Amino acid sequence: MAKKVLIVYAHESPASFNAAAKDAAVAALTAQGCTVEVSDLYAMKFKAAATTEDITGGVKDAENFCYAKEIKLASEEGRLADDIKKEQEKLKEADLVIFQFPMYWSSVPAIMKGWMDRVLGSAYAQEKRYSEGIFKDKKAMLSFTTDCPESVYSDTGINGDINVTLSPLQNGILNYCGFQVFAPQIFWDPATGSPESRSSMLEGWRTRLQNLCGEAPVYFAPLDYFDKEKGFLLKPEVKEKYASKECGLTVGIHMGKPLPANSQTKAGLQSLS
Repeated sequence: MAKKVLIVYAHESPASFNAAAKDAAVAALTAQGCTVEVSDLYAMKFKAAATTEDITGGVKDAENFCYAKEIKLASEEGRLADDIKKEQEKLKEADLVIFQFPMYWSSVPAIMKGWMDRVLGSAYAQEKRYSEGIFKDKKAMLSFTTDCPESVYSDTGINGDINVTLSPLQNGILNYCGFQVFAPQIFWDPATGSPESRSSMLEGWRTRLQNLCGEAPVYFAPLDYFDKEKGFLLKPEVKEKYASKECGLTVGIHMGKPLPANSQTKAGLQSLS
């Protein structure tokens, strides 16, 4: 099991199901001998907006300000705001990062998106990304609640396939930074469930945590599948190997084929054999 775990937590109410899920994770992981640290973003009053205030000593190009470039340079020069430094230090020490939150507008709450923008901002690099990203030796996962039943996020539900919904977070942020991403822990509509169903959800979470790091991560196409000299398009040999496959490679890289089922919600690897 990962020895050091960081839980990035975003909910204001200590009586919420998210708080219960966070507490269950802390207890279960601590019982396994892990060191667990929680970044309680609302309690910390964490600043969500990514601005020039994140950089001490002034920016290099105020007229043509680019947050991604400036934050990366500031990180290299040790000029980041103290709250970012503190969170990056926690991240540096962690083997596993769990994001615990209620789903807002099919995504994370603004305060958590701000944590991702500001704390992970210096990891946004063209030269080291995806399977070669700077956090490639770390694991991460989403654990969240919804305010609707699972059917709403099915491939025939009104909100659409949850696998499509999760791709920007799991692929566009976590995988981009190099994290090995575990399948999400989704608590479907706990607010309308019975006390027994909520207890069952939490018990399932505790059980999963006992063997979490033995799970395979969600599959993402590795960086070497793409040709850097041709705008990072799939290499011809990869396209050829997938030509006879019924489904595409991933949710985003579908090659005009049906999406691979449950590719963002189930662990496992695509096979080229």
